[in-house]
Amino acid sequence: MKSFFEGIQDLFVNVLFAPYDMFRFMDNWWASNTINWLLAIIGCVAFVYWMLQLKAYNDNDEEDKSISSHSYL
Repeated sequence: MKSFFEGIQDLFVNVLFAPYDMFRFMDNWWASNTINWLLAIIGCVAFVYWMLQLKAYNDNDEEDKSISSHSYL
């Protein structure tokens, strides 16, 4: 099992997180946090999109919102 977990460590440290090593030695805060800003913007856009989809679904009035919609209620 030890070699299994060392393999997972090797995958993440040496392969998947390797592009982030170049940001570690940058002196410019804006350049080193570009990925964080991009992920935050993508998250905000995805949140707004999801809320608009929920509103469109809610405006169709297809859902049964009566109190007795389920027998256990």
